[in-house]
Amino acid sequence: MYGSAYEGRISAVSSPAHRPGVTATEKAPPGMRGVGPTLPYPLKAALTRGRSAAWMLRGRPRRAEGLRILLYHRIADDGDPLAVTPRRFREQMDLLGAQGYRAVDLDEILALLDGDGPLPPRTIGLTFDDGFTDVAENAHPVLARHGFTATVFVTTGVTDGRHPFPWYRDQPPVLDWDDVVALDREGVLRFEAHTVTHPNLLTTDHATAEREIERSREELEEHLGRPVTAFAYPAGLYGDRERRLVAEAGYAAAVTCEPGLNVAQTDRFALRRRQIDSRDTLLDFRAKVAGGHDTPLPFRGHYRRLRYGMGPPPAARESSPA
Repeated sequence: MYGSAYEGRISAVSSPAHRPGVTATEKAPPGMRGVGPTLPYPLKAALTRGRSAAWMLRGRPRRAEGLRILLYHRIADDGDPLAVTPRRFREQMDLLGAQGYRAVDLDEILALLDGDGPLPPRTIGLTFDDGFTDVAENAHPVLARHGFTATVFVTTGVTDGRHPFPWYRDQPPVLDWDDVVALDREGVLRFEAHTVTHPNLLTTDHATAEREIERSREELEEHLGRPVTAFAYPAGLYGDRERRLVAEAGYAAAVTCEPGLNVAQTDRFALRRRQIDSRDTLLDFRAKVAGGHDTPLPFRGHYRRLRYGMGPPPAARESSPA
């Protein structure tokens, strides 16, 4: 459970006076490339349903053994397309617990990938991007009840109010620095870097991309008082340059939004994650956890190339089995 000091802070933040209204996610203005869904939400949901049904009809096969990492953004009941409802999130975590899964943060995933022994079965990584307050309000108690841990990637300039997320007309509240530090010390949630302003790194010049990657780590370390070792590419958009800059900045690993399995040979600066979406059913969730969605949805690559300028992911330094 929360420490007593943090409980007082979160109850104040949760009061109506501290919570601006929330509207559905907006399209980014023309100059704000690098935000928004990988595919339009209705199309993505329909394709997901079809793939989950096919997985069920094939007898629910499991793919090659390795470690999968799940990606969430918000846990809220306000209709934001980026938000999984608290009820659905509880159902998902209850399902993992009932099936004997151990859900862990990225730090432990990396330790397992770097270890000498076989990768443990029924172990899955949990991550949250952007650092919204509702992750502490609605996800933290559920994770604590199950003994699960998770990594939260925060955009430092949004954390302290210097910058907004450009895709919101009325931005949901985010955790402030006092929240981040208290939660990180408490241990259920571990915080890592997600740039300063959440740009599309592919469209920034070299100096700006370098500054976004390096400065976010420095600012987070200044507040947490510990090394920050992991990075999340905003919207999962990256290329060879971005991968190189993250490695040169001293990070140990970076996560993408490319789905798939992570094994010992997986490029540490292109770790795979599968997003859990607001419209996912429990069947969709089961299929994603078991490997039924380990490859990208049809047309996803074309859409990302047209909208964001992202080509195929850089060739893996060493690839994992299918």
